[in-house]
Amino acid sequence: MRIWVDADACPKVIKEILYRAAERVKCQLILVANQNLPTPKSAYIKSVRVASGFDVADNYIVNQVSNADLVVTADIPLAAEVLAKGAQALNPRGEVYDTNTIRQKLTLRDFMDEMRGSGVMTGGPPPLSQTERREFANALDRFLAGA
Repeated sequence: MRIWVDADACPKVIKEILYRAAERVKCQLILVANQNLPTPKSAYIKSVRVASGFDVADNYIVNQVSNADLVVTADIPLAAEVLAKGAQALNPRGEVYDTNTIRQKLTLRDFMDEMRGSGVMTGGPPPLSQTERREFANALDRFLAGA
């Protein structure tokens, strides 16, 4: 079992939670980004730099992930591909993606993308709250306990 992180947009506080969890349970944590990422010295934590470009990191993760793995991402299309391969996906805000709701989330995402494309200002997500950090840590712990 490995934990993959779509690391380009993953908040630092979430990465720190992941670093501690990987050390605690001795689980491989792989951060994938199109830039160099500083990571703690650890036998369990590594960073993979991929080329810049649209969905390059996502494609790398999809090609490497197996059904026992967890992917941490806020990217809904990536989460859908990961679920289709039998792996699990977790949002940095603590939401577990599942096969029952991913289509609905994709539809909403596409709608919001169309709105932004037509000039409607939709704004970005709010800053990560303490509650969301706790929800992420709890969801991660549940995954690790079941692994």
